[in-house]
Amino acid sequence: MSDMIGIMQPDETDRTLLALLEGNARMSTVALARRVGLSRTTVQSRIERMERAGVIAGYTTVTPAHDADAVRAHVMITITPRHAASVEAALRPIREIRELHAVSGMVDMIAVVGAGATETINRVIDRIGMLDGVERTTSAIILSTRFRRRGGEPEPGSSGGR
Repeated sequence: MSDMIGIMQPDETDRTLLALLEGNARMSTVALARRVGLSRTTVQSRIERMERAGVIAGYTTVTPAHDADAVRAHVMITITPRHAASVEAALRPIREIRELHAVSGMVDMIAVVGAGATETINRVIDRIGMLDGVERTTSAIILSTRFRRRGGEPEPGSSGGR
């Protein structure tokens, strides 16, 4: 999927449609059109284009969280003075950034990036590094998750690798 997305370059409306379909693959074209504020025929054309490009390969869910974020990375970002707000604003629309943290220490922010392939992660890291106000990035690809805790207790099934 990520290779095709790299070729097709879906816009914000396409990404919204994909998110809606990931949430409910059986949503009607009319309902999708209402949600994105376009005509039914325009939405149908967009869906058909994404099907032809291979972005939509079927209408079933196969561990969506794993597929969408098969590769994850922590990107440590050092920002030039007085650019934190503008860098944050520039990072917000990058869909692969799952979380953004302001931190203390040697770096100013840590972005948690998730994607289907390392090539996509690499493109996002390059994009972050080119932002005005970003002095430097350092990244670490996550190899496995040993456990994940929410509210104090490990989540079920999170004791092993990813």
